[in-house]
Amino acid sequence: MAVKENKRKNLKRKLLYKYRLVILNQDTFEERFSLRLNRLNVFVYSTLFALIVIGLTIVLIAFTGLREYIPGYSSASVTRKAIVLEQRVDSLQNVLAVNEQYFKSIQRVLSGEIEPQEEDKLEITREEIDKSSVINSEPSVHDSILREKVEQEDKYNPLVNNADVSLVLFPPVKGKISEGFSLETKHYAVDIIPEPHTPVKSVADGIIIFAEWSVDTGNVIIVKHNNDLVSVYKHNASLAKSQGDLVKAGEVIGTVGNSGSLTTGPHLHFELWYDGYPIDPTNFIEF
Repeated sequence: MAVKENKRKNLKRKLLYKYRLVILNQDTFEERFSLRLNRLNVFVYSTLFALIVIGLTIVLIAFTGLREYIPGYSSASVTRKAIVLEQRVDSLQNVLAVNEQYFKSIQRVLSGEIEPQEEDKLEITREEIDKSSVINSEPSVHDSILREKVEQEDKYNPLVNNADVSLVLFPPVKGKISEGFSLETKHYAVDIIPEPHTPVKSVADGIIIFAEWSVDTGNVIIVKHNNDLVSVYKHNASLAKSQGDLVKAGEVIGTVGNSGSLTTGPHLHFELWYDGYPIDPTNFIEF
């Protein structure tokens, strides 16, 4: 017991033993500053200082923007932004996929090429198209008189056998068909020979998605209608519309001509495509 008591007294004496910290001038040895300390004071003050520094560091990181520089740390706002960006990327990927498929369809329209395994899909019936939305046949207030005159002149073709179906397409031109639609020869169009300088008209309401000149088919204009219906007009002498223009059914979009290297005389090479596949225009239009 005496030994333990002596150890405790020695430890207490060491902790409470007074020391004096003096700061002197090196040249004159003049005392500038002095401080009386013991080991217990140094331990307590050091511990308090360390706790204060740790607390200030935690507060500084938790409530300021410095926390974003810590590796592996992600704030709530950054997480939300990442989620939003991820959703936008997914949406853009879907849009790109749809656009890519659409551009491939337009490319096939321009080239007239169909893969052999897809030829069984070319027989598109009238029932497979939504008749009510292919064309808006109601004329607007501003062009009702003109539409009535055009209707009397060219006569809309109802192309139906019952009163429940309302699919109507406007003949692009009137004339003799020199070559018809043929799957065997891969002629996915009808060639029509009208009177010289006959205006070419849009078969339905739509938007011009292509209006350019090509070496093979000359002046080409492509109109996209509702329900993935696309009409193509090739070998035009001139084009009356530009890409991005909106057109009405029966509106003039060009003039019959003989442009391009793949032509044997003035005529209109007319194609009708549905959902990326060509269909026989004579099933829908009387020329």
